[in-house]
Amino acid sequence: MVSRVTPSLEPRTAPETLRDNPVDTAAARPLIESELRGFMTSTPGRLTAIGIVLILLTVAAGFLAAATIENRQARLGSVLTETEPLANSAQNLYSALSVADAAAATAFIWGGLEPPAVRDRYTQSIGEASAEIVNASAGLDTLDMAGQAALTSISTDLTVYTGLVETARANNRVGNPVGAAYLGEASNLMQTSLLPTAQHLHSAQEAQVTQVQNDFVRPPWWPIIAFALALSMLIAVQIRIAQHSRRRFNLGLILASISVAAALIWLLTVGVISAMSTTRALDAGAGPLHELTEARIMAQQARTVETLSLAQRDSDGDDSTIFVNKVNNVDDILRQLQSDQRAGIDAAVLSQAIDARDQWVAAHGRMTDRLGVGDFMGAANIAVGSGTEDSAAEYGALDESLWQAIVDSRENLRADISHASRVLSASAPGVTMLAVLAVVGIAVGFWPRLREYQ
Repeated sequence: MVSRVTPSLEPRTAPETLRDNPVDTAAARPLIESELRGFMTSTPGRLTAIGIVLILLTVAAGFLAAATIENRQARLGSVLTETEPLANSAQNLYSALSVADAAAATAFIWGGLEPPAVRDRYTQSIGEASAEIVNASAGLDTLDMAGQAALTSISTDLTVYTGLVETARANNRVGNPVGAAYLGEASNLMQTSLLPTAQHLHSAQEAQVTQVQNDFVRPPWWPIIAFALALSMLIAVQIRIAQHSRRRFNLGLILASISVAAALIWLLTVGVISAMSTTRALDAGAGPLHELTEARIMAQQARTVETLSLAQRDSDGDDSTIFVNKVNNVDDILRQLQSDQRAGIDAAVLSQAIDARDQWVAAHGRMTDRLGVGDFMGAANIAVGSGTEDSAAEYGALDESLWQAIVDSRENLRADISHASRVLSASAPGVTMLAVLAVVGIAVGFWPRLREYQ
């Protein structure tokens, strides 16, 4: 009896088919490619390709806009919370160090009869400098190795400086001439290390603030161009479809066009407003703030030179030339700001500063004349006395006016940067939602046309 073999009814798997029929696979590939080319050259294929291109362009425009706006807002926020406060702290550190150095020289002039107010001013300035070092350390980026090194150098040198000043005071009280040498060494450390390092730290942070503003004084053009291109393509496609299908309106593409146009208008509006606020922050904030800070630093340097020249009984040396150059530079800055209509500084404050500077120069001239004829006590009374028209009072008035102008410029800077950031707050999610709505509109608009060819 012959047994029969029943063939299996299970289908053969794809791998077995491919292994058993390699010739069929090779023959099918050109057929698939030919069908794909045929589809792409057909009307449905072209519609599909155009729809995909429109969707990709809209998605790319939305992603680019969201990323650009978020980056811009994040950097402006970082300026407000980190960079600008650190620049201000560095400026305050410089000021405190400079005031301490001038106070130390002033105290030395009075010898053993050091006034308590002068000693208190020195102690307070050293305390403020130490506090600003802590503030700057807390706000400095951990990756900013140059800034960290600068603060470490200032902290170390400040300890050495205070030690030298105390040694000078002790010797001066008992009448030892070596006290002048210790004071000179302390002042040299301040002028050649502490103050230049603090000024460099301030300049670095100030440059970062200005750089961010320079980067954002223009609207976000690339996202705007991307949305404008998407809108142009949508309009062109709708015109082409209307001509081909004899249908005047395509609700889906109209919805997509309105969404893209709304995103474009949104970006243009907030971009221009943000750019204008950033420009104002430069014109009425960062620019004047930089100039005023430089003027205050030079005024403080001139005051230190004035007190040191008196302590050293020098009436006609290099110190006098340095003093004149410093105060002339201060005058140039103040008058330039006074004539700049964009600076946004109270004209009365600038006028007070200019007047105080002129009165200070006149008092310095009287001090130099007294010192030139050997009247040291008369010169000392003019330089560090309590007279309302003497150097100490006039310099104090100048420094107060400069400080007020700096505060005003800083407030302008922060207000404009805050406004530039605030107008962008809802833009990223808003533009993204409009881009998504446009993608939905494109899909809805193309689908009925594609179904007509099924």
